[in-house]
Amino acid sequence: MPTQLLIKNCQVLQFMDDIPVISDGQDIWIVDNQIKSVGERLQVDGPELTEIDAAGMLAIPGLMNTHAHVPMVLFRNAGPDVNADDWFNKVIFPLEANLTPEDVYWGAMLGLAEMIEAGITSVADHYFYMDSVARAVEQAGLRANLVWAVFGHEGYAKLDETVAFVERWQGKANGRITTWLGPHSPYLCDPDFLCRCADLAGQLHVGTHIHVSETREQVELSFNRYGKSPVRVLADTGILEQPCILAHCLYPSEEDLDLLAGQPCGIAQATKTYLTLAMGLPDLEKYLARGIPLGLATDGAVSSCNLDILEQMRLLAMTQKHHDHDATKMNVDQILRVAFQGSAKVLREPRLGSLVEGALADVVLLKTNRASNFPAINAKAGLVYNLNAGDVDTVICDGRVLYQHQRHLTLDKAEIYREVSARLPRLLRKDLNHKIADYPS
Repeated sequence: MPTQLLIKNCQVLQFMDDIPVISDGQDIWIVDNQIKSVGERLQVDGPELTEIDAAGMLAIPGLMNTHAHVPMVLFRNAGPDVNADDWFNKVIFPLEANLTPEDVYWGAMLGLAEMIEAGITSVADHYFYMDSVARAVEQAGLRANLVWAVFGHEGYAKLDETVAFVERWQGKANGRITTWLGPHSPYLCDPDFLCRCADLAGQLHVGTHIHVSETREQVELSFNRYGKSPVRVLADTGILEQPCILAHCLYPSEEDLDLLAGQPCGIAQATKTYLTLAMGLPDLEKYLARGIPLGLATDGAVSSCNLDILEQMRLLAMTQKHHDHDATKMNVDQILRVAFQGSAKVLREPRLGSLVEGALADVVLLKTNRASNFPAINAKAGLVYNLNAGDVDTVICDGRVLYQHQRHLTLDKAEIYREVSARLPRLLRKDLNHKIADYPS
């Protein structure tokens, strides 16, 4: 007997010929893990039917986080007010040296709880001890693309371990978990290592998730080492021939953008990290003009402080206006396309990002009754500039209610807090002699 869920009498964000539209008085009928219908006063009955009264709420597709290091919430605010070089070598690399698989599990549980509260139903996570993250995702009920980060100096044996992880978890949790390969970056993985990653991705029929061109210094280093840009290194090693999430990519040349156009890749943008670490801002109009998919991301909570995609959405919109000194840039319709349709393209999941028949049933209900959202003269602008994670009332992923009336149904947050608190004294000790590698500076 299929399970059925009927969300009644809400506003709904949909896309009509790529134009976002918010309609009043809509119902959403979900059967198992798919949307069956969206419309006014749907007539549905059956013994397995659950109804949700969503009057006064806005239904949006589940938010997507296209690049994160979820368990890094363990070190939230451990290194404020530092530049990128010190952030890596004096903050994050020494702290991450303390991690055990169980630490990563509880860090993942904390991060997943935060993302659920923020309306995020899908995440592309790039971290370590990923079996632990997969266990947490399985329990929490979200959707995740998981990669085990690997560095060139760890060698091919470590890469083979990450391949085994891909094979263990691909398609698990009723298909909610997908697994790709995760070479860290062209500056910490040499071209031979990247060639091996590309070959393995092709054999496994999976993609890769990699950091690229995050800073000007990385681009300069690549030219000094290889005589070419980081994006050209990825192209020449075959990385771009399979599906690929490129994290950040702030400093591509015009030639780089031409290389990326038409390739099966998308770029994850985490604007708050760029502001926090003074990394600079890209001109995203150039990416969009070439049809390169852009998606929203939080990065890790040590640089972005939280895992809040709604905040990242408005920051991306405002910083693009500021970058070009043009208030018309990244308008409301365009930022909503990036947030939903673009993020789904980056994750390579066409059944996400839209509330239509046949889409996967990832739905978030936002309360719209705070004083700061009244009067609702422009509902789309209100979504971009006024609503926030505190307005999330209900989160549904794969047809299952994970969070309702701001209460977790799959996670015990008190237990998570206890476990994380007990680990913090050990986790926050630093051995400043520990480095993975010198960050380019």
